[in-house]
Parts: sequence; C-alpha cells; structure tokens
Amino acid sequence: MSAPLHTRRSVLTAALRGGTAVAGTALAAPALARLLAATEARAATTVDSLAAAAPRARFWASSADPAVTCAACHGATPTGSPHAQPVVECLLCARHCVIADGQRGMCGARMNVGGELRSLVYGRPMAVHVDPIEKKPFYHFLPGSQAWSLATSGCPLRCSFCQNWQISQARPEDYDTPFRAPKEIAREAQARGTPVIAFTYNEPTVFTEYALDIAVEAKKRGIRSVFVSCGYMNEAPLAALLEVLSGVKIDLKGFSPAFYRNVVQAEIEPVKRSIRQVARAGVHLEIVNLVIPTLNDDEASLGDLARWVAGEIGPDTPVHFTRFHPEYRLTNLPPTPEATLERAWAIARAAGLNYVYVGNVPGHPANDTTCPGCGATLIARSGFFVVNNRIRQGACPQCGRKIPGVWV
Repeated sequence: MSAPLHTRRSVLTAALRGGTAVAGTALAAPALARLLAATEARAATTVDSLAAAAPRARFWASSADPAVTCAACHGATPTGSPHAQPVVECLLCARHCVIADGQRGMCGARMNVGGELRSLVYGRPMAVHVDPIEKKPFYHFLPGSQAWSLATSGCPLRCSFCQNWQISQARPEDYDTPFRAPKEIAREAQARGTPVIAFTYNEPTVFTEYALDIAVEAKKRGIRSVFVSCGYMNEAPLAALLEVLSGVKIDLKGFSPAFYRNVVQAEIEPVKRSIRQVARAGVHLEIVNLVIPTLNDDEASLGDLARWVAGEIGPDTPVHFTRFHPEYRLTNLPPTPEATLERAWAIARAAGLNYVYVGNVPGHPANDTTCPGCGATLIARSGFFVVNNRIRQGACPQCGRKIPGVWV
C-alpha cells in the first residue's frame, strides 16, 4: 500500500525545507518542489471528486439560505455588506466552525460546496475490523461479544496523545477508500455474526450521518450500535444519535479546563454536557480517563472527576482509568505507572463509584467486575477477553444485587 498523502506531503515539505534525503536518494530542491506539487495536485483532484460525490450533511446553517438570518450566526444583525460568497456554520460539534465556500471545518471531513455543507466521509470507512467489545472499552455491555468496528478519517480535537492519530488526523483524500453503503456494513456485521457495530478509532461524530444510517440498518437485523466518542458533539446531533444507539463510551480526558485547552485544544464543558445528556437519555454509558503522567494524574483532578461522575451521573456508572503509552506528540513521557492507576482507582472508589476499572494493564485484578454488595467476582477478564461471566439475569448470583448494564 502506498504511503498516505498526508504523510507524503509532510515528508516532502520537510525535505524541501531542510534538504533531507527522500527514500535514500538526495533530491535537488527543484525536483522536491515538483514532487510536492504533484502530490498536492493529486490531493486537490481527489478532494474535488469527493466533494462532487459527497451527500448533503445534516446540522448546519448557510448564509445562502433565505430562511437564515445573520443573527443565527452572529447573535445580532451585523453592520456592513453581506457575505460575498456563501458561508456555512457547522452545527455538528461544539467548535461551530464557520466555513467559507470551498473550505472545510477543523475535522477535515465536512466541506462547504456552494453554500451547502457536505460530508466527504459518508460511506468511506478507512478502517474496518472485528474487535472484542472490551477493547472499546465496554465492560458492562454484552461482555465477551465481538464488535464490527469502523472508522473514517477526521476529528474535531487535536489531542497530543492520540493513539489513532494516523486515522483521526488524516483527511479523506489521504487514503483511497471505496464507497460502502450503510446496508453493506450492516450485512457484513450480520454475516460475521457480530451482535454489535462500533463506531470507533477516530471521532465518529464527524461521520454522524453515516453512523445514523448504519445504525438504522443494523437495528433491522437485530444488531446493536455503540459510539466510542470524545463527547464533543452538540445537543441536537447527539439527541438524534441516542434514538438509535444502544451504548456510548465517552473519553473524559481530564478534569480541568486548562488541560483540555493545552493538551486537547478544546473545552471541557461540551464534554460534560454530552455525558449528562447520554445519562438522562437512559442509554448505556461508560466513561474512560486516560491517565497521563504530569498532565492529568494529580490527586485533585482525579478526585474532582470521580466526585463529579458519582454525584451528577451516578455511582453505578462504569469508569475506566487507563494506562497512557507514549504516542504521537507525547513520546517524551513515560507510560503511566501501575501505582498511579491504582491510586486513581482508590480515589474513585472512595468517592462512591461502584464500578471502577484499571485499563491497558493486562492481568490487573481491577480489570474484573466485582459485586459492590458482597464483593464476589462477577466477570473475570484476561486482557480484552472474558474468562468467566457469572452474572445471571443482570444480577449477582451470590447476593442477588442488580448489576447495571446490557447483558443479553
């Protein structure tokens, strides 16, 4: 497989600036410039073809729409001339990107084409795999089952620690991905016998329209759909998703506005709002916090996070504290010590959370699900795999306590 265009562009640009050899051969600056221009031209052609075929998106407003007033975007009627070219405000995620004609929002997946917002990633998954549901991680949702998992490119966030940056930070033209209709995805999941379709790897909010249509097709076949998300969507799109989703996992990446701004390049409040909305809707919810040494591992932040979840979302919400591994732009930091994760686990339990897990540490006892009533081990896990599941009819077989989750 050839290198993705975003990688090729970055290598060629760096070589042109610094005289770096490419593929073991020292190329002169003019040759590098021609190669870079050819790569950019290929990308531009691909974007044009993607835009021409892209379906109309949902959740946006356009200055070209006579029903939309200036106040819809500006909060008041501005003085001066109207927009010379139609601009679009994307209403899908909390960034509210205002996009000029021919341009894209921060996620790179949605484009203003003549005053109409289009989804460049609809029907174009760039990664499709079968994963254990525990890998998402969902520990209280059909444990031991397999999930037909897919992603497109794009993300509204810029997490310095992203584990899937090759996908999330790519653009749809960077990979040659054939069109796959929602019915095709649902049929594939059915043929493999997977009871779940998971929208994962990148931020699935950027392909909301595609996810909605897949979930509808999957439901017809008795297949459930789950969202593995950063939680940065707006209320209306999330409400539409919650009508068809059976489970949502949200990464609460830290618990301070400064951490979100400096490390994620986003705001924390939209994420908290999304978590509240999922909980109110009664859709199964699990929360993950990636614990990063020196950045979000202080006791105050961990305690604030745990107390907020216990108090506002509920003490039965499963919370996973997972181990960070050096990746993307944070290769200078070490993996999270087990002792730090165990401290986070103890803080969360002391805050009143009943189901707290240590993630990315295979074999750790805090991977197991235990009954908060009698302490019995209910689900024993080894890595991403279930070794033993003793839950019966959603309850502990030893003391009869109901265990929240989706078990059948």
